[in-house]
This record gives sequence, structure tokens and C-alpha cells, in this order.
Amino acid sequence: MWADVLLSLERTHLLRLALWGGGSVLLGTLVLAMLALRSRRSPLLQHFAIQTAAWGAVDLAICLWARRGLTLRDYDGATDLVQFLWLNVGLDVGYVGVGVTLAITAWKLGPRLGGIGAGLGVMVQGLALAVLDLVLIAEIAAARAA
Repeated sequence: MWADVLLSLERTHLLRLALWGGGSVLLGTLVLAMLALRSRRSPLLQHFAIQTAAWGAVDLAICLWARRGLTLRDYDGATDLVQFLWLNVGLDVGYVGVGVTLAITAWKLGPRLGGIGAGLGVMVQGLALAVLDLVLIAEIAAARAA
């Protein structure tokens, strides 16, 4: 695999992550604004929207930070990147587990709709991040094979 191909794949990954993060911030903020205009409260939607916006902001911050460190990588650097991505996939699966646990616990205790909404928000973000990381892993594997 060529270093410039890997750099291009990393840039594309960060662009996808930035789009996901920006979309999450926008959607979460729009839902919160819509809820503020309504007369009825919806704890489930409110807490889902808070999680969505907050995770999106973190994703955007990660993109800004990671963009500064993009450089051409040698073979060892590419291997380190793939190992880091697999670590991230493990963390992403953990986020999904935390979201499931939060939602189930909130349901069993009440149901507490705010906790369920927060759990669903964490689950969605964890799944999306896992998919994004797995796509980059697959692209790197395909580039190595070519």
C-alpha cells in the first residue's frame, strides 16, 4: 500500500466522522429547539437529543484534533493505525453496551423515559462510530491487498 493512499483514506474517514458529528449536533439541537417550542415535555426525546448533540460535538473536536496530526505513514505506522482502529471498535461496542444497560435499567426502574432516551442516544452513537471505524479498516485491508 502506498502512503498517499493511506493518507487519503484517513482524510476521507475524518470527513465522514465530521459529517456524522455535524449532523448529530444539528439534529440534536433541532430536536431540543422543537421541544422548547412545544408545550408538552418529552424526556425520552430530550435526553436522546442531548446525547446526540453532545456526542456530535465530541466527534467534531476529535476531527479537528486528528486532522492536525495527519502525515504520511510507513508500514509500521499503517499497522499502528489499524490496531488503534480495532481498539476504537472495541470501545464503540462498549458504548453500545453502556447504552443498552442504561436503557434497560431506566426501563426496569420506572420506566424513566429520560434514561431510556439517553441510553438510545448512546447506542446510536456507538453503532455509528463502530461502522465508521470498520469501514476504514475494510478500506485499508482492500488497499493493502491491491
